[in-house]
Amino acid sequence: MNFTGRTAATFFPPVMEARRWLDGVTQPPGRPLINVSQAAPVDPPPEALRRVIAEAAMNTPEAHLYGAVLGMEGLRAEVATQWNAGYGASLGPANVGITSGCNQAFCAMLSTLCAEGDEVILPTPWYFNHKMWLDMTGVRTVPLPTGATLLPDPEAAAALITPRTRAIVLVTPNNPGGVEYPATLVRALYEVAKAHGIALIIDETYRDFDARSGAPHDLMQDADWGETLIQLYSFSKAYRLTGHRVGAMVASEARMAEAEKFLDAVAICPNQLGQIAALWGMRNLGEWLAGERAEILDRRAAIEEAMPRLSAKGWRLLGCGAYFAYMEHPFDMQSDELAKRLVAEAGVLLLPGTMFTPEGDAAGKRQLRVAFANVDRARIDTLFTRLEGLGWPLAPGYTST
Repeated sequence: MNFTGRTAATFFPPVMEARRWLDGVTQPPGRPLINVSQAAPVDPPPEALRRVIAEAAMNTPEAHLYGAVLGMEGLRAEVATQWNAGYGASLGPANVGITSGCNQAFCAMLSTLCAEGDEVILPTPWYFNHKMWLDMTGVRTVPLPTGATLLPDPEAAAALITPRTRAIVLVTPNNPGGVEYPATLVRALYEVAKAHGIALIIDETYRDFDARSGAPHDLMQDADWGETLIQLYSFSKAYRLTGHRVGAMVASEARMAEAEKFLDAVAICPNQLGQIAALWGMRNLGEWLAGERAEILDRRAAIEEAMPRLSAKGWRLLGCGAYFAYMEHPFDMQSDELAKRLVAEAGVLLLPGTMFTPEGDAAGKRQLRVAFANVDRARIDTLFTRLEGLGWPLAPGYTST
Protein backbone atom coordinates (compact mmCIF):
# COMPACT_ATOMS: atom_id res chain seq x y z
CA MET A 1 0.00 0.00 0.00
CA ASN A 2 1.36 3.41 -0.96
CA PHE A 3 0.96 6.36 1.39
CA THR A 4 1.46 9.67 -0.36
CA GLY A 5 -0.13 12.00 2.18
CA ARG A 6 1.50 14.28 4.69
CA THR A 7 2.26 11.52 7.20
CA ALA A 8 4.61 9.85 4.71
CA ALA A 9 6.90 12.87 4.97
CA THR A 10 8.11 11.98 8.46
CA PHE A 11 9.32 9.07 10.58
CA PHE A 12 7.37 6.72 12.81
CA PRO A 13 6.81 7.79 16.46
CA PRO A 14 10.11 7.00 18.22
CA VAL A 15 8.68 5.87 21.56
CA MET A 16 6.35 3.44 19.82
CA GLU A 17 9.22 2.18 17.69
CA ALA A 18 11.34 1.57 20.78
CA ARG A 19 8.55 -0.37 22.45
CA ARG A 20 8.55 -2.77 19.51
CA TRP A 21 12.13 -3.68 20.40
CA LEU A 22 10.66 -5.53 23.39
CA ASP A 23 8.71 -7.94 21.17
CA GLY A 24 9.99 -11.47 21.57
CA VAL A 25 12.58 -10.51 24.21
CA THR A 26 12.35 -12.22 27.59
CA GLN A 27 14.42 -10.88 30.42
CA PRO A 28 16.20 -13.53 32.53
CA PRO A 29 15.05 -14.15 36.11
CA GLY A 30 16.33 -11.53 38.51
CA ARG A 31 16.95 -8.93 35.78
CA PRO A 32 13.73 -6.98 35.23
CA LEU A 33 13.66 -4.47 32.41
CA ILE A 34 14.68 -0.92 33.30
CA ASN A 35 12.57 1.32 31.08
CA VAL A 36 14.04 4.80 30.73
CA SER A 37 12.64 5.46 27.26
CA GLN A 38 9.69 7.78 27.89
CA ALA A 39 9.43 11.08 29.73
CA ALA A 40 6.04 10.56 31.34
CA PRO A 41 5.17 9.75 34.97
CA VAL A 42 3.69 6.28 35.30
CA ASP A 43 2.14 6.77 38.74
CA PRO A 44 -1.46 8.04 38.92
CA PRO A 45 -2.30 11.52 40.19
CA PRO A 46 -2.44 11.92 43.98
CA GLU A 47 -5.58 10.49 45.53
CA ALA A 48 -7.10 13.87 46.33
CA LEU A 49 -6.89 14.87 42.69
CA ARG A 50 -8.36 11.57 41.52
CA ARG A 51 -11.29 12.17 43.84
CA VAL A 52 -11.83 15.60 42.30
CA ILE A 53 -11.92 14.01 38.84
CA ALA A 54 -14.34 11.31 40.01
CA GLU A 55 -16.59 13.85 41.71
CA ALA A 56 -16.68 15.99 38.58
CA ALA A 57 -17.43 12.98 36.40
CA MET A 58 -20.39 12.04 38.59
CA ASN A 59 -21.81 15.41 39.55
CA THR A 60 -20.79 18.06 37.03
CA PRO A 61 -22.95 17.62 33.90
CA GLU A 62 -21.03 20.18 31.85
CA ALA A 63 -17.86 18.12 32.32
CA HIS A 64 -19.24 15.82 29.61
CA LEU A 65 -20.16 18.56 27.12
CA TYR A 66 -18.31 20.69 24.63
CA GLY A 67 -16.60 23.59 26.29
CA ALA A 68 -14.88 26.75 25.09
CA VAL A 69 -12.43 26.13 22.28
CA LEU A 70 -9.62 27.92 24.12
CA GLY A 71 -10.43 26.28 27.42
CA MET A 72 -12.19 26.96 30.71
CA GLU A 73 -12.20 30.61 31.68
CA GLY A 74 -11.28 29.74 35.27
CA LEU A 75 -8.22 27.75 34.25
CA ARG A 76 -7.08 30.41 31.80
CA ALA A 77 -7.45 33.05 34.51
CA GLU A 78 -5.53 30.94 37.03
CA VAL A 79 -2.65 30.44 34.61
CA ALA A 80 -2.54 34.18 33.97
CA THR A 81 -2.56 34.95 37.70
CA GLN A 82 0.18 32.48 38.58
CA TRP A 83 2.30 33.43 35.57
CA ASN A 84 2.01 37.09 36.50
CA ALA A 85 3.32 36.28 39.96
CA GLY A 86 6.05 33.96 38.71
CA TYR A 87 7.31 35.85 35.66
CA GLY A 88 6.53 39.43 36.64
CA ALA A 89 4.09 39.53 33.74
CA SER A 90 0.83 41.35 33.09
CA LEU A 91 -1.19 38.62 31.39
CA GLY A 92 -4.93 38.35 31.14
CA PRO A 93 -7.00 35.23 30.43
CA ALA A 94 -7.11 36.23 26.77
CA ASN A 95 -3.35 35.63 26.59
CA VAL A 96 -3.83 32.00 27.62
CA GLY A 97 -5.17 29.05 25.66
CA ILE A 98 -5.74 25.53 27.01
CA THR A 99 -4.97 22.67 24.64
CA SER A 100 -5.16 18.89 24.45
CA GLY A 101 -1.59 18.52 25.64
CA CYS A 102 1.49 20.61 24.95
CA ASN A 103 2.07 18.94 21.58
CA GLN A 104 -1.24 20.35 20.37
CA ALA A 105 -0.23 23.79 21.63
CA PHE A 106 2.89 23.56 19.45
CA CYS A 107 0.90 22.46 16.42
CA ALA A 108 -1.66 25.22 16.92
CA MET A 109 0.93 27.96 17.22
CA LEU A 110 2.96 26.72 14.25
CA SER A 111 -0.25 26.77 12.22
CA THR A 112 -0.59 30.49 12.95
CA LEU A 113 3.00 31.12 11.86
CA CYS A 114 3.87 28.95 8.90
CA ALA A 115 2.81 28.16 5.37
CA GLU A 116 4.24 25.38 3.25
CA GLY A 117 7.85 26.06 2.36
CA ASP A 118 8.52 28.25 5.38
CA GLU A 119 11.37 27.47 7.78
CA VAL A 120 11.70 26.92 11.52
CA ILE A 121 14.99 26.67 13.42
CA LEU A 122 15.27 23.74 15.84
CA PRO A 123 18.34 23.29 18.05
CA THR A 124 19.71 19.75 17.85
CA PRO A 125 19.26 17.38 19.52
CA TRP A 126 15.60 18.28 19.04
CA TYR A 127 12.31 17.07 20.50
CA PHE A 128 11.21 14.63 17.83
CA ASN A 129 7.49 15.51 17.84
CA HIS A 130 8.37 19.08 16.88
CA LYS A 131 10.28 17.76 13.87
CA MET A 132 7.44 15.39 12.94
CA TRP A 133 4.87 18.19 12.85
CA LEU A 134 7.06 20.41 10.70
CA ASP A 135 7.61 17.53 8.28
CA MET A 136 3.89 16.81 8.00
CA THR A 137 3.00 20.44 7.33
CA GLY A 138 5.61 21.02 4.64
CA VAL A 139 7.70 23.34 6.81
CA ARG A 140 11.46 23.01 6.44
CA THR A 141 13.33 22.24 9.65
CA VAL A 142 16.63 24.10 9.92
CA PRO A 143 18.90 22.32 12.43
CA LEU A 144 20.93 24.41 14.85
CA PRO A 145 23.69 22.17 16.28
CA THR A 146 24.38 22.84 19.96
CA GLY A 147 27.72 21.04 20.34
CA ALA A 148 29.07 19.62 23.57
CA THR A 149 27.27 22.16 25.78
CA LEU A 150 23.82 21.41 24.28
CA LEU A 151 23.20 25.18 24.41
CA PRO A 152 22.23 27.00 21.18
CA ASP A 153 24.42 29.88 20.12
CA PRO A 154 22.49 33.10 19.30
CA GLU A 155 24.94 34.18 16.59
CA ALA A 156 24.71 30.76 14.94
CA ALA A 157 20.92 31.01 15.09
CA ALA A 158 20.98 34.45 13.49
CA ALA A 159 23.16 33.15 10.67
CA LEU A 160 20.49 30.57 9.77
CA ILE A 161 17.65 33.08 9.37
CA THR A 162 16.34 33.60 5.84
CA PRO A 163 13.30 35.43 4.42
CA ARG A 164 11.33 32.18 4.91
CA THR A 165 12.22 31.75 8.61
CA ARG A 166 9.21 32.07 10.87
CA ALA A 167 10.41 30.93 14.31
CA ILE A 168 13.17 29.68 16.58
CA VAL A 169 12.01 26.91 18.94
CA LEU A 170 13.55 26.31 22.36
CA VAL A 171 12.81 23.63 24.96
CA THR A 172 14.01 24.44 28.47
CA PRO A 173 14.66 22.51 30.63
CA ASN A 174 15.59 20.64 27.51
CA ASN A 175 14.14 17.46 26.08
CA PRO A 176 16.22 15.42 25.29
CA GLY A 177 19.32 17.11 26.70
CA GLY A 178 18.20 18.01 30.22
CA VAL A 179 20.09 21.31 30.17
CA GLU A 180 18.51 24.45 31.60
CA TYR A 181 19.00 27.47 29.35
CA PRO A 182 20.42 30.46 31.25
CA ALA A 183 18.13 33.49 31.33
CA THR A 184 20.78 35.52 29.52
CA LEU A 185 20.82 32.98 26.66
CA VAL A 186 17.04 32.97 26.40
CA ARG A 187 17.08 36.77 26.30
CA ALA A 188 19.76 36.79 23.59
CA LEU A 189 17.77 34.41 21.39
CA TYR A 190 14.64 36.50 22.00
CA GLU A 191 16.49 39.60 20.82
CA VAL A 192 17.65 37.74 17.68
CA ALA A 193 14.07 36.72 16.92
CA LYS A 194 12.72 40.19 17.64
CA ALA A 195 15.32 41.88 15.43
CA HIS A 196 14.35 39.63 12.51
CA GLY A 197 10.60 39.87 13.03
CA ILE A 198 10.14 36.16 13.75
CA ALA A 199 8.70 34.27 16.73
CA LEU A 200 10.57 32.75 19.63
CA ILE A 201 8.68 29.67 20.85
CA ILE A 202 9.72 28.42 24.29
CA ASP A 203 8.42 25.01 25.34
CA GLU A 204 8.55 24.98 29.14
CA THR A 205 6.93 21.58 29.68
CA TYR A 206 9.46 20.72 32.40
CA ARG A 207 9.73 24.11 34.11
CA ASP A 208 8.28 22.72 37.37
CA PHE A 209 11.42 20.58 37.71
CA ASP A 210 13.99 23.29 37.00
CA ALA A 211 16.79 23.18 39.58
CA ARG A 212 16.89 26.97 39.73
CA SER A 213 14.63 29.11 41.87
CA GLY A 214 12.71 32.02 40.46
CA ALA A 215 11.61 32.72 36.90
CA PRO A 216 13.66 31.09 34.13
CA HIS A 217 13.49 34.31 32.09
CA ASP A 218 12.06 37.83 32.23
CA LEU A 219 10.74 38.12 28.68
CA MET A 220 7.10 38.62 29.66
CA GLN A 221 8.05 41.81 31.44
CA ASP A 222 8.68 43.50 28.09
CA ALA A 223 5.74 45.66 27.07
CA ASP A 224 5.77 44.22 23.55
CA TRP A 225 6.57 40.59 24.44
CA GLY A 226 3.55 39.33 22.51
CA GLU A 227 5.05 40.49 19.21
CA THR A 228 7.78 37.86 19.53
CA LEU A 229 7.27 35.37 22.38
CA ILE A 230 5.10 32.26 22.44
CA GLN A 231 5.28 30.05 25.52
CA LEU A 232 4.08 26.45 25.78
CA TYR A 233 3.37 24.47 28.95
CA SER A 234 2.08 21.08 30.07
CA PHE A 235 0.05 20.08 33.13
CA SER A 236 0.80 16.43 32.39
CA LYS A 237 4.15 16.27 34.14
CA ALA A 238 3.23 18.54 37.05
CA TYR A 239 0.09 16.69 38.15
CA ARG A 240 0.51 13.28 36.42
CA LEU A 241 -2.30 14.03 33.98
CA THR A 242 -0.68 12.58 30.87
CA GLY A 243 -3.77 10.57 29.89
CA HIS A 244 -6.06 13.57 30.33
CA ARG A 245 -4.16 15.66 27.76
CA VAL A 246 -4.04 19.17 29.17
CA GLY A 247 -1.53 21.75 27.99
CA ALA A 248 -1.36 25.51 27.70
CA MET A 249 -0.05 28.23 25.43
CA VAL A 250 0.65 31.88 26.21
CA ALA A 251 0.75 34.45 23.44
CA SER A 252 -0.71 37.73 22.25
CA GLU A 253 -4.49 38.01 22.07
CA ALA A 254 -4.32 38.33 18.30
CA ARG A 255 -2.31 35.13 17.92
CA MET A 256 -4.59 33.29 20.34
CA ALA A 257 -7.56 34.20 18.14
CA GLU A 258 -5.80 32.66 15.14
CA ALA A 259 -4.93 29.53 17.12
CA GLU A 260 -8.60 29.14 18.02
CA LYS A 261 -9.34 28.42 14.36
CA PHE A 262 -6.92 25.48 14.38
CA LEU A 263 -8.18 24.09 17.68
CA ASP A 264 -11.83 24.26 16.66
CA ALA A 265 -11.06 22.21 13.55
CA VAL A 266 -9.00 19.60 15.42
CA ALA A 267 -10.40 18.91 18.89
CA ILE A 268 -13.19 21.52 19.34
CA CYS A 269 -12.26 21.82 23.02
CA PRO A 270 -9.79 20.37 25.51
CA ASN A 271 -10.77 17.55 27.85
CA GLN A 272 -13.13 18.95 30.48
CA LEU A 273 -12.20 16.58 33.30
CA GLY A 274 -8.54 17.22 32.66
CA GLN A 275 -9.09 20.97 32.87
CA ILE A 276 -11.00 20.61 36.13
CA ALA A 277 -8.13 18.55 37.49
CA ALA A 278 -5.49 21.02 36.32
CA LEU A 279 -7.30 23.97 37.90
CA TRP A 280 -7.71 22.15 41.21
CA GLY A 281 -4.08 21.10 41.10
CA MET A 282 -2.88 24.65 40.52
CA ARG A 283 -4.91 25.88 43.48
CA ASN A 284 -4.25 23.05 45.92
CA LEU A 285 -1.15 21.01 45.09
CA GLY A 286 1.67 23.52 45.40
CA GLU A 287 3.26 21.76 48.37
CA TRP A 288 2.80 18.33 46.77
CA LEU A 289 4.40 19.56 43.53
CA ALA A 290 7.35 20.93 45.48
CA GLY A 291 7.86 17.43 46.83
CA GLU A 292 7.74 15.99 43.31
CA ARG A 293 10.35 18.50 42.21
CA ALA A 294 12.59 17.60 45.16
CA GLU A 295 12.39 13.92 44.23
CA ILE A 296 13.31 14.61 40.60
CA LEU A 297 16.23 16.78 41.69
CA ASP A 298 17.41 13.97 43.97
CA ARG A 299 17.33 11.54 41.05
CA ARG A 300 19.29 14.03 39.00
CA ALA A 301 21.85 14.15 41.80
CA ALA A 302 21.98 10.35 41.82
CA ILE A 303 22.79 10.36 38.10
CA GLU A 304 25.57 12.89 38.57
CA GLU A 305 26.98 11.02 41.58
CA ALA A 306 27.05 7.73 39.69
CA MET A 307 28.44 9.15 36.46
CA PRO A 308 32.15 8.77 37.36
CA ARG A 309 31.63 5.00 37.18
CA LEU A 310 30.71 5.35 33.51
CA SER A 311 33.20 8.12 32.81
CA ALA A 312 35.94 5.65 33.72
CA LYS A 313 34.62 3.46 30.91
CA GLY A 314 34.66 6.23 28.31
CA TRP A 315 31.11 7.57 28.67
CA ARG A 316 30.39 11.33 28.81
CA LEU A 317 27.49 13.12 30.47
CA LEU A 318 26.48 15.96 28.16
CA GLY A 319 23.43 17.22 30.03
CA CYS A 320 21.34 16.35 33.07
CA GLY A 321 18.17 18.00 34.34
CA ALA A 322 14.38 17.78 34.61
CA TYR A 323 13.56 14.21 33.51
CA PHE A 324 16.66 13.58 31.37
CA ALA A 325 20.29 12.58 31.26
CA TYR A 326 21.88 12.85 27.83
CA MET A 327 25.04 10.82 27.33
CA GLU A 328 27.72 10.06 24.78
CA HIS A 329 28.60 6.37 24.63
CA PRO A 330 32.09 4.99 23.85
CA PHE A 331 31.25 1.93 21.75
CA ASP A 332 32.16 1.14 18.16
CA MET A 333 28.55 1.12 16.96
CA GLN A 334 25.81 3.63 16.23
CA SER A 335 23.46 4.57 19.04
CA ASP A 336 20.40 3.07 17.34
CA GLU A 337 22.10 -0.32 17.09
CA LEU A 338 23.38 -0.02 20.65
CA ALA A 339 19.93 0.86 22.01
CA LYS A 340 18.41 -2.27 20.47
CA ARG A 341 21.20 -4.47 21.85
CA LEU A 342 20.75 -3.02 25.33
CA VAL A 343 17.22 -4.45 25.52
CA ALA A 344 18.31 -8.06 25.12
CA GLU A 345 21.81 -7.91 26.56
CA ALA A 346 21.40 -5.51 29.50
CA GLY A 347 17.67 -5.29 30.15
CA VAL A 348 17.61 -1.54 29.46
CA LEU A 349 15.21 0.34 27.17
CA LEU A 350 16.29 3.86 26.23
CA LEU A 351 16.27 6.06 23.14
CA PRO A 352 19.23 6.64 20.82
CA GLY A 353 20.44 10.06 19.76
CA THR A 354 19.56 9.22 16.17
CA MET A 355 15.92 9.82 17.15
CA PHE A 356 16.73 13.42 18.13
CA THR A 357 19.01 14.50 15.28
CA PRO A 358 18.96 14.78 11.48
CA GLU A 359 19.55 11.61 9.51
CA GLY A 360 23.25 10.84 9.30
CA ASP A 361 24.17 13.29 12.09
CA ALA A 362 27.51 12.20 13.55
CA ALA A 363 26.70 13.42 17.06
CA GLY A 364 23.41 11.54 17.21
CA LYS A 365 25.18 8.29 16.42
CA ARG A 366 27.14 8.60 19.66
CA GLN A 367 24.36 9.81 21.98
CA LEU A 368 21.67 8.27 24.19
CA ARG A 369 18.80 9.71 26.23
CA VAL A 370 17.96 8.37 29.67
CA ALA A 371 14.55 9.49 30.99
CA PHE A 372 14.90 8.90 34.73
CA ALA A 373 11.60 10.26 36.08
CA ASN A 374 10.31 6.76 36.89
CA VAL A 375 13.45 5.19 38.36
CA ASP A 376 14.45 5.82 41.97
CA ARG A 377 17.98 5.91 43.36
CA ALA A 378 18.18 2.13 43.69
CA ARG A 379 17.12 1.59 40.09
CA ILE A 380 19.51 4.29 38.92
CA ASP A 381 22.32 2.42 40.67
CA THR A 382 21.23 -0.80 38.95
CA LEU A 383 21.08 0.98 35.59
CA PHE A 384 24.63 2.24 35.97
CA THR A 385 25.84 -1.17 37.08
CA ARG A 386 24.42 -2.70 33.90
CA LEU A 387 25.91 -0.02 31.64
CA GLU A 388 29.22 -0.18 33.49
CA GLY A 389 29.44 -3.91 32.84
CA LEU A 390 29.14 -3.72 29.05
CA GLY A 391 32.23 -5.15 27.41
CA TRP A 392 31.68 -4.18 23.81
CA PRO A 393 34.52 -2.87 21.57
CA LEU A 394 35.26 0.82 21.97
CA ALA A 395 35.20 3.31 19.14
CA PRO A 396 38.54 4.63 17.87
CA GLY A 397 39.83 7.35 20.17
CA TYR A 398 37.89 6.14 23.21
CA THR A 399 39.69 4.65 26.19
CA SER A 400 38.63 3.10 29.46
CA THR A 401 40.57 2.77 32.68
